[in-house]
Amino acid sequence: HSSPAKPAEEPPAPGEVQQRQEVCHWPCSCPPAPTCPPGISLVRDGCGCCKVCAKQSGDTCNAADTCDPHKGLYCNYSEDQPRYETGVCAYVVAVGCELNGVYYPNGQSFQPNPLYKCLCVSGAIGCTPVFIPRSAASPCARATGRKKPGQSLCSPRQHKQLQSTNYRLMSAYRSLPLVLKKKCIVQATPWTPCSRTCGIGMSSRVTNENRKCEMKREKRLCFIQPCLTNILKTIKIPKGKTCQPTFQLPIAEKLFFSGCSTTQSYKLTFCGVCLDKRCCIPNKSKMITVQFECPSEGFFQWKMMWVTSCVCQRFCRAPGDVFSELKVL
Repeated sequence: HSSPAKPAEEPPAPGEVQQRQEVCHWPCSCPPAPTCPPGISLVRDGCGCCKVCAKQSGDTCNAADTCDPHKGLYCNYSEDQPRYETGVCAYVVAVGCELNGVYYPNGQSFQPNPLYKCLCVSGAIGCTPVFIPRSAASPCARATGRKKPGQSLCSPRQHKQLQSTNYRLMSAYRSLPLVLKKKCIVQATPWTPCSRTCGIGMSSRVTNENRKCEMKREKRLCFIQPCLTNILKTIKIPKGKTCQPTFQLPIAEKLFFSGCSTTQSYKLTFCGVCLDKRCCIPNKSKMITVQFECPSEGFFQWKMMWVTSCVCQRFCRAPGDVFSELKVL
């Protein structure tokens, strides 16, 4: 005998409210705050109670389990109709990122450098090291004389002085002077290296110096050195020297970009060359606006980096490599 068929569940009537499981309980009772892996945010849960490690893309979420807001994630309940109780963390549809000519959609993880893993979040790129850095030895931890191994040689006051000065040596923690313009605190990242070592290239930065005070990518032209077949014949290196930091061409010339030429001629200052393995890079510069004229297409303007001085050094970086200034300690 076959068992009697179970009656099918009737769909909820229109307008009927579905009961959701209560995941928040008050008063709050929280365990110690966890230690989250690198790249995962420590946030307060959706109940407003405890600090938890944020859920990541593809993780299940609910009213209590918070998706990582710093990565542009939200809890998508669309597959849990009509109750809308459990969802999946997904990326908000937003603008992607561009790095070294490669486009990455919003939310994509990638590794452009062996030492760092990166994530594109709404046009901004965040990177974390693939290894856990080892802290440098402190002078207070060294043992000399009659001190026991590992015993500190510094007083608590000296410890505080070291902590307060060490961070200033790290460029990532230097506090830049803030400028207030029209109720907007202007912020900007450093300009990226020029995309080309010779000829006209591009460099970019992210800044909020605009009418809406929004963080946007800004681009400018850069011209570090002309593309000459034998540049050593053009540059005269002083006798007894191995480098000539800057040089200029004999006459002013028009600049060419995307098949268009500037309306006036410029006598630019270029970075020079060295006879040894050193390279010359811009040290000081200013911003100018140049106007281009296109055949039968009108005019357009571009901001451009005007090099005023260069410095020759042994640390030579590849153009467009934003990781070239990072060193492993």
